[in-house]
Amino acid sequence: MTTTAIAEEAGHARYTYRLRVSSTARAALEAEWVRCRWVWNECAARSKKAYAEDEKCGPARLDKMLTEARAANGWLREGSSVLQQQIIRDFAKSRAKALKDIKARLPVRQRTSMPRYKKKHTADPSLNYTQRGFGIKDGRLHLAGGVVVSVVWSRDLPKPPSSVRIYRDSLGHWYASFVVATTTEALPATGRDIGIDWGVQETATTTSDTHDLPHAQHGKTAAQRLARYQRMMARRRPPKGKPGSKGYREAKRQTAKLHKKVVRQREDTGRKWAKSVVRDHDRLAVEDFRPKFLAKSTMAKKAADASISATKQALIHMARKHGRELHLVNPAHTTMDCAQCGARAKHALPLSERTYTCTACGAVSPRDKNSARVMLVRAGLNPAGADRARPDGPPVRRRREPGIPVL
Repeated sequence: MTTTAIAEEAGHARYTYRLRVSSTARAALEAEWVRCRWVWNECAARSKKAYAEDEKCGPARLDKMLTEARAANGWLREGSSVLQQQIIRDFAKSRAKALKDIKARLPVRQRTSMPRYKKKHTADPSLNYTQRGFGIKDGRLHLAGGVVVSVVWSRDLPKPPSSVRIYRDSLGHWYASFVVATTTEALPATGRDIGIDWGVQETATTTSDTHDLPHAQHGKTAAQRLARYQRMMARRRPPKGKPGSKGYREAKRQTAKLHKKVVRQREDTGRKWAKSVVRDHDRLAVEDFRPKFLAKSTMAKKAADASISATKQALIHMARKHGRELHLVNPAHTTMDCAQCGARAKHALPLSERTYTCTACGAVSPRDKNSARVMLVRAGLNPAGADRARPDGPPVRRRREPGIPVL
């Protein structure tokens, strides 16, 4: 099982490892989850009531509720207070974010939904332990409540973790996700710049031909097998309110297994590509692309299979990890501007038009390649440093357009 390092926020990353859980530890973790799920649902019920009556329901009030519930209920006292307090913090954070979106009068489709009840048969266990709730001794993970699990250490943690999340996926596999402060692993300077434009025909088009990322089509490759398992589920679907048969559960498991394989393939492809880009270039100008609008277009299926958002996050994390300079460029009008003279076309190019021709200077280039070079110009980087063709002498820096963040 390989370790995945995913950027959680600036300065921190998650390292996820597979767990070998004994039957005793599994029973203890599931019992802890039952208690935490009860606490979450009680918070949701009280929050719903407080919202209807226009009352406050902050963490202090929920903490008081938990203290009273633990004093009156011995079954709840048997569980770890660390987990129960942390799930209250998670609930309060989720509720505060949802209320903030409501007060900001954001459209419903852009709001964070209010915390909902966690149902017994649909919510997989997820337990968050803070620093005082876990420890690592002799390569084993010791959790609050006397629970000990074995970790498959595919690589060492760079620093002592500040928290850990224990969770179970849809296949019944258990994982430990550690939050660790990131450390910068400097790479040798290359003196090269690169511009990156996201697309559907190719996941990423860059100013360097050797670093273009073609569409891997992992989802399309698995579509035939996935359709087979979904047909098996449809034939064996049980009546409402009755448990599924053994064949239905197996078909459901195979479907989840195939979905997970595709996700891992996409992550692996994006991570390896991001590593090669960051290793070979000092400065990156990346289109700050948000592909949500593609979900309503005819390209929705292919765009989802491209996994542009996950690839972009992998690139940002890799640039932070290795101390590279990364600019997020606003994608507005990047397909209309000329990278050579800066002139803007009067009309937007249709998607069927794959060649960009400038009416001002007459420059002709592939549409996506022109957009990738526009990223460099807008970020104030030197286009001559792209394509491994930097001239001799000090680097030339252009003026960066305002509003472009540097990571």
